[in-house]
Amino acid sequence: MVTTPLSAPPELEPEKALDELAEPRRTRRARRARCKAPRRADGSRPSAISAWIARIVLLGVMALFLLPIYWMIISAVKSGQELSEFPPTLFPRAWHFENFREAVTVMPFWLFFRNSAMITISVVALTVVSNFIVAYGFSCIEWRGRDELFYIVLATLFLPFPVTLIPMFDMWAALGFVNTWVPLILPALFAGGFYTFLLRQFMLQTPKDMLDAARLDGASEWSIAWRIVFPTARPALTVVAIFTAVGTWNDFMGPLIYLQDQDKQTLSIGMQIFRSVNSQDVSFNLLMAASFLVLLPLVVLFFAFQRSFVSGITLGGFK
Repeated sequence: MVTTPLSAPPELEPEKALDELAEPRRTRRARRARCKAPRRADGSRPSAISAWIARIVLLGVMALFLLPIYWMIISAVKSGQELSEFPPTLFPRAWHFENFREAVTVMPFWLFFRNSAMITISVVALTVVSNFIVAYGFSCIEWRGRDELFYIVLATLFLPFPVTLIPMFDMWAALGFVNTWVPLILPALFAGGFYTFLLRQFMLQTPKDMLDAARLDGASEWSIAWRIVFPTARPALTVVAIFTAVGTWNDFMGPLIYLQDQDKQTLSIGMQIFRSVNSQDVSFNLLMAASFLVLLPLVVLFFAFQRSFVSGITLGGFK
């Protein structure tokens, strides 16, 4: 038998070989890009024009929200004479950064800052722990009447704050806690309806098989709560912490009602004291400088936990 030698495959030019190797990679990249493209509710993808229109609208809304912050910042670094000019200047002629130093000296700013920070940190810690425990009981433990009692907890969201204002003040006054931080901190030890609802909806996505397997292995409910559920619920807990921090930091009604001594007041009351003391001739550049210093910790807090905040609002703990 005569065998014919197999012909060797033709050698490819280096450029063509690289193109053939790179072509599947480009295809995969294009496929991934198409998969990551946003879709509408019906599964179709928006056109390029609609995407650009949406971006322009979002930029306009962002500029609308950033305009007050921009005006506060440029007013904080202007002189009093330039600030009183009309029409106002959109950009300061001279930067007066000494306004920030004067703003913290015309009132006990750092004392108020310390008080606000201590109250906020305490309230955030107690709120996160108490709401997590209650939400765990409503989501990960089966017991009779659980859903019915949860509906009652949700009903407390419709209770207006002024309805409980006078009874709460009478209770704290009878206990002798008026003019202390106790009425501002201790209520955080009791879970609230909104945060319990938020955490419960997040923790309902925890696989029941995982919890049952942990119970069969002899794990207690406390171990399951803190070792399994708590790490997966961190995005939702971050949302609760940020909401609580913002609300406590900006709280005006609580310190106004319960605190009387100036050395116990918070920044929200301190800003009002600054305006009342200088009611005849308010230095608005110093007021804006102090307002920016009050706002700055909240901005830093949000940007530091932005990713966890967004994921806690939109995503679940398990996939």
